[in-house]
Amino acid sequence: MTISISTPAISKPAISLKNLTKNFGDTHVLKGLTVEIEENTIVGLFGRNGVGKTTLMSILSNQEQATGGTAQVYGHNIWENPEATNRICFIRENQKYPEEAKLAHVLKAAADFYPNWDQDFALKLEKRFRLPKKTQIKKYSRGQLSALAIVVGLASRAPITFMDEPYLGLDPTARDVFYELLISDFGEYPRTIVFSTHLIDEAANLFERVIVLDEGKIVLDKSIEEATESAYNLAGPALAVDELTKNLKVLKVRTLGGLKSATISGHVTEEIAQAATQRNLEISPVSLQDLVSALGHHDDIDPLSTQSQQSPEALAVKEYSR
Repeated sequence: MTISISTPAISKPAISLKNLTKNFGDTHVLKGLTVEIEENTIVGLFGRNGVGKTTLMSILSNQEQATGGTAQVYGHNIWENPEATNRICFIRENQKYPEEAKLAHVLKAAADFYPNWDQDFALKLEKRFRLPKKTQIKKYSRGQLSALAIVVGLASRAPITFMDEPYLGLDPTARDVFYELLISDFGEYPRTIVFSTHLIDEAANLFERVIVLDEGKIVLDKSIEEATESAYNLAGPALAVDELTKNLKVLKVRTLGGLKSATISGHVTEEIAQAATQRNLEISPVSLQDLVSALGHHDDIDPLSTQSQQSPEALAVKEYSR
């Protein structure tokens, strides 16, 4: 079955935010977000609980109104705009369904709503995830609800798809099925997918770009290669780690007895490598999961900045070449 996904004749970012804010009373959830996301890419949206990921997706799917700024899809303002909304599918962990609904009812409603819906693909997905047809949705397990949301999200073939913790409750085998289906279908029917998950390393190979939110702001926006190369881990005796990192930009510290591990912003220079060897310290790459975690540990230190001030490598060289 051939599905045609309509896209604008003039190339524009799939998603464009400018100074986007969202307040709930006196609580400032989103604080002036400005970003563009190109079409036909898979973006990981990460951060601790409560940093605004779900709120941002809700605004971009026309389920919440922004307090200020603009949110556009293919150049159209999103709020109360059916033309923009019809391009979007948002699957979330707490998706609600009619009280007596069964699987067929949900798939029929989705087919009526999404212009690019692929019923044959939906039925294939339903079988892969072994969803019960005769059971009311309200009696589905947590994993079955997640699988149903995945079926809708993939079969919608929406040009823009938001997935907010899409596989809560799925066992490892079912998650592998999801990754396989997502990669395969994206290859055949490219679209823009924004994906939020806490199982970051497990899903890391899916992402082309990483956006990290913290306290309502974007603290990292890079390709996945640039993100994982933007920091490293340094581990060994605590005193030696403290000495070497004194003038480096430390994102996160973990201690165990007399040992310490620090996540450092920046690149490993020859001078840093030599200083680490002299102190019996181990340098290792940072995983995406570790990096995202480190960016949320900033009570006493600055988060990773996209604006370079003074090179941490230069500070290290100055300190240890005396």
